[in-house]
Amino acid sequence: MKKILVIGAGRSSSSLIKYLLENSEKENWKIKVGDMDKQIALEKVDGHPRGEAFEFNALEPNQREKEVKECDFVVSMLPARFHIEVVKDCIRFQKNVITPSYVSNEMKELNDQAVEAGIIVMNEIGVDPGIDHLSAKKILDDIEEMGGEMTCFESFTGGLVAPESDDNPWNYKFTWNPRNVVLAGQGGAAKFIQEGQYKYIPYTKLFRRTEIIDVEGRGKFEGYANRDSLKYRNIYSLETIPTIFRGTLRKVGFSRAWNVFVQLGATDDSYILEGSKDMTNRDFINSFLAYNQHDSVELKLRYYLQIEQDDVIWDKLVWLGIFENTPLNLKEDATPAQILQQILEAKWSLAKSDKDMIVMWHKFGFRINGENREIHSSMSYIGTDQTYTAMSDTVGLPVGICTKMILNGTIQSKGVQLPIHKEIYEPVLKELEKFGVIFRETEVEPVLY
Repeated sequence: MKKILVIGAGRSSSSLIKYLLENSEKENWKIKVGDMDKQIALEKVDGHPRGEAFEFNALEPNQREKEVKECDFVVSMLPARFHIEVVKDCIRFQKNVITPSYVSNEMKELNDQAVEAGIIVMNEIGVDPGIDHLSAKKILDDIEEMGGEMTCFESFTGGLVAPESDDNPWNYKFTWNPRNVVLAGQGGAAKFIQEGQYKYIPYTKLFRRTEIIDVEGRGKFEGYANRDSLKYRNIYSLETIPTIFRGTLRKVGFSRAWNVFVQLGATDDSYILEGSKDMTNRDFINSFLAYNQHDSVELKLRYYLQIEQDDVIWDKLVWLGIFENTPLNLKEDATPAQILQQILEAKWSLAKSDKDMIVMWHKFGFRINGENREIHSSMSYIGTDQTYTAMSDTVGLPVGICTKMILNGTIQSKGVQLPIHKEIYEPVLKELEKFGVIFRETEVEPVLY
């Protein structure tokens, strides 16, 4: 019997753990689920005879080493910054390991050690990164096999609220880590290439430079640029492509309203607001505005950012309650980003009956036999409930499927890897279709690049 160690039983692990347990008898697996909160792990295992839940501090070296040594396979669902120590233990004890997170430079440096240990360290096998790689590489390889030359590649993904649960003027609710949403786009300019010209969008302009995208069956969305699209030229073997752009999807109108908080400085996480623990929502907004004892907070904000009273943005801001005298009730002073997150969570949290949705869209422009052609590929997926969300399914299912393939010997690669090869993306995509994760491809009239 193969023992699989799952480290971390948070929201994104729900569907992974369910998949592993459902396949455990057929595959002869034992699933050990460790989390700092044993109760969460117990809920995910749900009394399954081939599952075991236990309290596990993955940051405690001795306990981590013991568990890694005693298992046959490791799945790390920890926050990205904690994967590296887990992987080092897996190399030492020669255990294959999967993480759904981006490959860091520190992780890349472990490649030779992983090869020498004879193990695979599979990364970026969630939704984004993950399913985006699988679906994009499939079509990119098909175009290459046809003899086509890529001229344009664009890719967008959004974690959104499902249409039936969309009941607020922002058309948005938190479907994953709220902190990541508040800090999105920070840490440097967005970089991409357009018709051979390198382009850069600073954070202060990011949410005003959006692209409108019509996704088949789901309507119009807007996409803003991700931080670094250029690295995908090498990952996808598109070093000479004139246009490559990756971004994040939101419903139309979101980005212009979010830009209000960016321009105010309310998304800044680099300093503490003194006295903020005693503030109200209204005080928080007012702290970024000029002093004027005669004008209201509303009037000062409208004047500062040139927002007309009948602008639809104003309805969004009022609905959030940012002008209300609601106490923040913080235990201690906090950063602007932390305070904004608290205000948003009061309004943007999913209700028990709400469902979330993942939307993904790719555009492939290419030339073949002197002719310009263009393919659009899209996927939308709605979650079941608050445990088996769309986010949990699309992160956890690819991880689970890939775990099975490695344990069965279907994947033979060694070292630090990404799921960009046919031996991986073809069977994973095929099994994902059984769960309703289906891409629809359409050839459209091309635009000249």
